[in-house]
Amino acid sequence: MSRYIGILVCLACLIASGTRAAERFCFRVYLKDKGISGCSLERPGEYLSEAAIERRERQGVEVEDSDLPIARAYLDTLSACGGTPVLTSKWMATVVVASGDSAVAERIMRLPMVDSVKWVWKGEAGMPLFEASRDTAMLAPADPPERSLYGFSEKQIKMLGGIKLHKAGFEGKGVRIAVVDAGFRNVDRISVFDSLRLEGTRNFLFPGRSVFEEDDHGTKVLSCLAAYDPGRMIGTAPKASYWLLKSEDVRSEYPIEEDYWAAAVEFADSVGVDIITSSLGYFSFDQKTMEYGKDQLDGRTSLISRAAGMAAKKGILLFCSAGNEGNGDWEKVTFPADAPDVLTVGAVTGRKEHSLFSSKGPTADGRVKPDVVAMGSAACVVDADGCIRFVNGTSFATPILAGLGACLWQALPSLTSREIMDLIRMAGDRRKKPGAEFGYGIPDMYKAYKKGKKKR
Repeated sequence: MSRYIGILVCLACLIASGTRAAERFCFRVYLKDKGISGCSLERPGEYLSEAAIERRERQGVEVEDSDLPIARAYLDTLSACGGTPVLTSKWMATVVVASGDSAVAERIMRLPMVDSVKWVWKGEAGMPLFEASRDTAMLAPADPPERSLYGFSEKQIKMLGGIKLHKAGFEGKGVRIAVVDAGFRNVDRISVFDSLRLEGTRNFLFPGRSVFEEDDHGTKVLSCLAAYDPGRMIGTAPKASYWLLKSEDVRSEYPIEEDYWAAAVEFADSVGVDIITSSLGYFSFDQKTMEYGKDQLDGRTSLISRAAGMAAKKGILLFCSAGNEGNGDWEKVTFPADAPDVLTVGAVTGRKEHSLFSSKGPTADGRVKPDVVAMGSAACVVDADGCIRFVNGTSFATPILAGLGACLWQALPSLTSREIMDLIRMAGDRRKKPGAEFGYGIPDMYKAYKKGKKKR
């Protein structure tokens, strides 16, 4: 999928370059505070669902100032300057505004409530609304090599001890999972998703538009979790409940991707999801002046990584793909996979060897990343045509593991997200000597369950 670079930019240079009539700009406005919204920490039900409050209470997580929304008066003030607010982040205290006039950034910077402004997107009117992804994939044969309940997906689940976990009665029931991706084309039409427990969808790029159009990367990702076609393919959490959230803009690569992602994750928190799986990572953009360096892979610099850290702080178990840059110039994990409190997932082959494309660690501050690995070479997925295919990518290793993370949490509901994360790490086959390619290794999720059960 897409790659990430950072957002350092010279607004003066942008403004000096002039603006063509067809161009539009987006700017991220960093606020000094969030103003007075009228909401109270004593009344969290005004801005958080019952499920979100219950998840916090279950894990001893307090509702705090970061949960309060940005004041409406602040948004109105930004509008009066000529910028239309299109995205907000209550956790980051930021607002993204859109305008056809690049000079709006200078006017906004003069406001007393504003700390700084950064350019995060430029586009032209009439750009196509979507472009379908074209993953390199191999079509599966008509029949599985061995007749089994799991069909073509058996190897990727068995590798993680997932079949034993399923047989013990844990298939994700009662666990809410948000899938943050580029699009879920035809999920509403494909038969393997007939039993999908769908709680809702949200399109953060084009509010009101269906997520079942456009790109099908999310379709493939979701199939690793929720597909149910006995004898051909079964996902790792077929009985979990799902939110499908579109945050990726496949038309171009700009730092606004961070803001879309943060908005999706904050929404997922507010509706009470337990787990987020994200197969999006960033490190390069269309504008080279916006780049981060590898020395900033510290989990604290990029907005997207800080948002990931906030999600973890709220008691969400977040699975992030490591990235597919292992044999490229970047080589390292991408953002937000550098965040310390998320489970970053790398890829291995069916023979349990490191997938050459899988991004490596460590982080800039010396932490182990990826945390763990799962099968990401020739992973079994379902595409937008309903065909079973074998594809490569940490994008698919991540949901395979995330689904079993849901099963594990179903089995051990009294544990916190951090405790589940530690169990998964310590179930890795390289836990005694974690490294830059495998992290803590391939986790045996059934052994994690047995170990967690003993500790209760």
